[in-house]
Amino acid sequence: MREILAVALLALALPAHAFDLQGHRGARGLAPENTLPAFLRAAEIGVTTLELDVGITKDGAVIVAHDRRLNPDITRDAKGDWIASPGPRVHDLTLAELKRFDVGAIKPGTDYAKQFPAQAVVPGTPMPALAEIAAWPGRFNIETKISPLAPDDTLDPEAFARAVIAEIQRLGIAPRATIQSFDWRTLAVVAREAPEIARAYLTTERGANETVFKGKGASPWTGIDAAQHGNSTPRVVKVAGGAIWSPFWRDLTPEIVAEAKALGLTVIPWTVNDPADMARLIDMKIDGLITDYPDRAKALLDARGVAVR
Repeated sequence: MREILAVALLALALPAHAFDLQGHRGARGLAPENTLPAFLRAAEIGVTTLELDVGITKDGAVIVAHDRRLNPDITRDAKGDWIASPGPRVHDLTLAELKRFDVGAIKPGTDYAKQFPAQAVVPGTPMPALAEIAAWPGRFNIETKISPLAPDDTLDPEAFARAVIAEIQRLGIAPRATIQSFDWRTLAVVAREAPEIARAYLTTERGANETVFKGKGASPWTGIDAAQHGNSTPRVVKVAGGAIWSPFWRDLTPEIVAEAKALGLTVIPWTVNDPADMARLIDMKIDGLITDYPDRAKALLDARGVAVR
């Protein structure tokens, strides 16, 4: 009887469904993206995972940066002036040189500023190196910012992936790290060189940034012709060796999520910001989500009694 009671109490103590809440670029809706203030804000909210982007500097450092070139909408020089477009390539500057830029605010009047009106302004905020956030005790979801359509902007996929892998291993965070990418060439390198590091396969099927290329032959992003796999994105991910699929949230339907689950995939869509959309996706039994507003997602999950993990 005691053993039965103990098992029952343990079952009550465990969440029925643990959820991976990922703060997109830290908490982009609340603090400057991909900065220490954003990561701190996300941690305070209680995210499971810090989602972030990385590039490789001229001197080989792994720096947290979303764009292959510095973004004029969020970057000021050492004099406090907004940089001109196009910004310099991250790969053409050393870590020390990149540290001189201020990314603590959005340029007023831009479309970007209109998109995130509640984002805090933190003047004097530099771009962090990956090493600067390694002390975070939770998980990291690290995106390789590389594109098959812009081969001259970064290191080649092999060198880029090897640099990220080496830094993750040097920092001792491999058990807590996932490497994600739209450019699956880097994920193939991770699978071969560091299979102990989890991989997430990013996709989008809409607009000029589509990566799956259904009905258009082999995609330069995935290296796979989706038509040969029934134009099913979950099947394309599975064929590529993926276990974690991160689709654009608008591409999901209950049927597609069910198909992905039947294939054994973990489904973590990006970037979901409206609570109504979050609720609809949670009802589809997704495994987590990536959001600019982790505070909104955490409130919704708490109200539903869903634990994050």
